[in-house]
Amino acid sequence: MKISIHEFKKNLARIFDDKLHTRQWENIVDYVIIGFILLSTIEIFLATFEGVVERYGTWLNLIDIITTVFFTIEVTLRIWCADLLDSRYKGFWGRIRYCFSFYGLIDVLATYPFYLHFFFSFPYTALKALRIMRLMRIFRFMRSFRLLRNAVNSKRNEMFVSLQFLCIVTVILSFILYFLEHEAQPEVYVNGVDSVVWAFAQYIGDPGGFAENPPITFWGRIIACIVGILGIAIFAVPAGLIGAGFTESLEEEVHAETCKANAAKIYTTFERKLDRYSGYQIIPKFQSIVDIQYQMGLKTDDILDGVAAADNLRLINLASTRPLEEKAEDKLAVECFLKNRSYGCCIDRGSKVTIVAPSAFSEVVMGSFAFYIAKFGGFNFISKEVGTIRPYKSFYLLSGEQMEGLDDYMADLQRLAPTKDHWIITILAASGAQEPALPTQFHFGFGGKKGDESFGAEDLLVNDVDTAQKLYNDFAHTMEEKYQLYSDCQRYHNSSNPKIYVRHLEVRPNAIVIRTAWSAACWDARSFCIARSMAEVFNKHLEADKNKELPADLKVKGIGYDNYLL
Repeated sequence: MKISIHEFKKNLARIFDDKLHTRQWENIVDYVIIGFILLSTIEIFLATFEGVVERYGTWLNLIDIITTVFFTIEVTLRIWCADLLDSRYKGFWGRIRYCFSFYGLIDVLATYPFYLHFFFSFPYTALKALRIMRLMRIFRFMRSFRLLRNAVNSKRNEMFVSLQFLCIVTVILSFILYFLEHEAQPEVYVNGVDSVVWAFAQYIGDPGGFAENPPITFWGRIIACIVGILGIAIFAVPAGLIGAGFTESLEEEVHAETCKANAAKIYTTFERKLDRYSGYQIIPKFQSIVDIQYQMGLKTDDILDGVAAADNLRLINLASTRPLEEKAEDKLAVECFLKNRSYGCCIDRGSKVTIVAPSAFSEVVMGSFAFYIAKFGGFNFISKEVGTIRPYKSFYLLSGEQMEGLDDYMADLQRLAPTKDHWIITILAASGAQEPALPTQFHFGFGGKKGDESFGAEDLLVNDVDTAQKLYNDFAHTMEEKYQLYSDCQRYHNSSNPKIYVRHLEVRPNAIVIRTAWSAACWDARSFCIARSMAEVFNKHLEADKNKELPADLKVKGIGYDNYLL
């Protein structure tokens, strides 16, 4: 099985995420890295003993070479995939930024200086001393250091403010001390600098002997006592802040682990169940908050926090699936989705048809509905599952604004539909939220304006107009005959907008936009049968040359999307 460079890079990013509790083989790699760090540290320590060097110098040099080569490869790969670890490190300058981050700088200084002695006359021993920094690399795997770092970061503003206050007060007291002591000790307190240096020297233990001449006046000694108290505060205040931050960080980590455990519990509620109409084991479209409370015994806050902590769950409001006339009451539920890309999901089945849900993150169950059309039909599948409702960031209409994941999304589209004879079918929602109910349930768009039901508009989205017409007519007939559902062609919706994403592909394949009423995709008990019938029509007209069989896993019980992709 061939693995693309992108997949290889993603696997590396999972290895370099500094977590020791991921999948087993990734843990093994992490422990191998830790093992080499310890081995290198031991080698450096043993190299300080002359007797050991004389007897085992060859082995120590071999360990030195092996660990250096290993870390060179590891650090180079870590820099290469840094953009997948953090979006701040994208591009050339992003990699430079990573190299000057805390761990990045340790990686670079502990590895690459070894090669300088091949080109410059640096003493090798001095360069070798930098390698002891490799031991600091183990900090990234230590929970205690992570908590301490989080504590310092969370309290850095308070620490900076307290430090400013102490410094300002110290300077003020220093000048008062000068005016009090200058007349009594003019040779000691010559100017204000002497008093300032004397005061600050108290804080660091007076390493330069600046405080050998203490104040001799009564008020000068009072000022000295105040400075002494501040000397305690300058360490006690940051220590207290860091202690409080450490406690908060520990509580946050415990809370995060609890949320992650709750997310796993919520995910198990999406157990595949037999759909009585289609006869297949289907992932539930959603689970209401009440259902999850009933099944898992979780409180509402636990559910909300668990969903927020998961990368494959989201909150939805079922009221958005009802047309304007119904004035539906708000009802929170949880939706499960598949995420294997920065923007959401991409499944390559080698088909010339790709089903796309560019607004799945905001259009309730439309990602699931599109997924099953693709699964029943054996089509490629792409959906935008990651995003925010406000501000709204769909990948259907592109304004030229750079959005996270958009480059990957467009690259995957062009990869799955590289030629003009490929087909992209976009699935969107209709007749819900603030929209009125319409007499038709499927609203086709082929690139024409609203109200133009012909196929004669300029700059159509389809290249093969004849096939598109036949598909539409067959689709409308099938849906009406089987389900008493009706279709229209651009009667209520415009599809001529130049911002539609398929118009921005380098090579434009055939494209069809189908807005599906939520009443059919979400609330109709036959919705999975509808999805299968849609897939059958698409196969009949777009990929009839392939003999396809429904995936066997549609008959297998399981949880969510686990082992349920092909």
